[in-house]
Amino acid sequence: MAKPKTVYYCTGCGFESARWLGRCPSCDAWNTFDDAPVVRPAKGASARAVATPLRAAGPVRLAAIEETRIARRRTGMREFDGLLGGGIVPGSLVLLGGPPGAGKSTLLLQLATALARDGAGTVYVCGEESAAQTKLRAQRIGAADSLLVFPETNLRAVLDALERDVPEILVVDSIQTMWLPDVESFAGSVSQIRDCTQVLMEFAKRTGCATFVVGHVTKDGAIAGPRLLEHLVDTVLYFEGDASGEYRIVRAYKNRFGGIDEICVFSMDDRGLHEVADPSALFLQSRGARPSGTCVVPTLVGQRPVLVEIQALVGEAAYGTPRRLAANVDAARLAMIIAILERRAGMQLGGHDIYCSVAGGLRVVETGADLGIALAIASAFRDIPLASGAVAFGELGLSGELRSVSLPVRRAAEATKLGFTRLIAPDAARDVATAIRLAFD
Repeated sequence: MAKPKTVYYCTGCGFESARWLGRCPSCDAWNTFDDAPVVRPAKGASARAVATPLRAAGPVRLAAIEETRIARRRTGMREFDGLLGGGIVPGSLVLLGGPPGAGKSTLLLQLATALARDGAGTVYVCGEESAAQTKLRAQRIGAADSLLVFPETNLRAVLDALERDVPEILVVDSIQTMWLPDVESFAGSVSQIRDCTQVLMEFAKRTGCATFVVGHVTKDGAIAGPRLLEHLVDTVLYFEGDASGEYRIVRAYKNRFGGIDEICVFSMDDRGLHEVADPSALFLQSRGARPSGTCVVPTLVGQRPVLVEIQALVGEAAYGTPRRLAANVDAARLAMIIAILERRAGMQLGGHDIYCSVAGGLRVVETGADLGIALAIASAFRDIPLASGAVAFGELGLSGELRSVSLPVRRAAEATKLGFTRLIAPDAARDVATAIRLAFD
């Protein structure tokens, strides 16, 4: 009897190899390879047995295609609907990723519950938990009894059962636990994840069933599995920030039916996730007098202006090489801003440690926060707070000039709505040195 073939796989990202490797070439993790026997399909089974998609007879002129209006399904969560671009698109495939404990399963169970209560046919496929465990979690968050739960990991059995009565919404938790009996690999491997996602995509497009898929992440925070997984789906949502905190931030990294970089903020308690309607008030927290080293910035998250507090700390370096640490801010951008302050504003920062972060856990990546970072560092360096009621935004050029950024009127309107009275922007100052003088007056 022939010895079963063994394949080695990375437990962090699912990369497969014919031999054991000390370091994974996909995620660069060390000593993460494990072995598993290859499951051979039954005779006559196809190596890639997926439902055959409908194919057009040939090219069709764009003008000849009939126009169809997409009726989006509202979830009952206003902020989450905005994150998706206005609601759930029929036939869409949405991937939700995030670190363990962030609330992926809780959010989708709440979503499925709200839709089932609203009369939409909803099926929740629980591959990681038994039906009894899912019910315990559902009772904690007040789930509807009309929600259909399908405890199964064989994706072919799941889709065959749903073909008889196609639901409007399908939730798969998670894609790493699903497997196809006709694929020569184990659940969670690259080939299983890829083929299961392709089968789900074909099912969603053919039947119009909107499908949500939970995806695990690697040690580096990337969604586990092949990069093809993110290319196949229509929308990629990801939990950001500290998973142990009270608040959760979900960001859209890809959206074929809406804007990217939009966020939805949730607060989490023992009853589940609750939407935060005003993220600016959350990220600002205290509205009293601010200490030195802080600056409020109206930043853009997608198309929404959100006010965040940027904090900086400057101290003399204890060792020969000063430290430059950034939390939720681009480290390369921080280094450039420090160089501009030294060269164009006359600040001797070369012998100081500099720490910069964004309060609240929201990551700021746009260049409109450059001026706010510079003012926070200048305030910490001088140990003098900025003027009361001041907010700042603008991009810094290498010559020290301030450059305009997108949607300045909306940024200013958001700051005014929250009671800020002084705006430091490219219209008020031409360079960073002038902006610093205005900020301390």
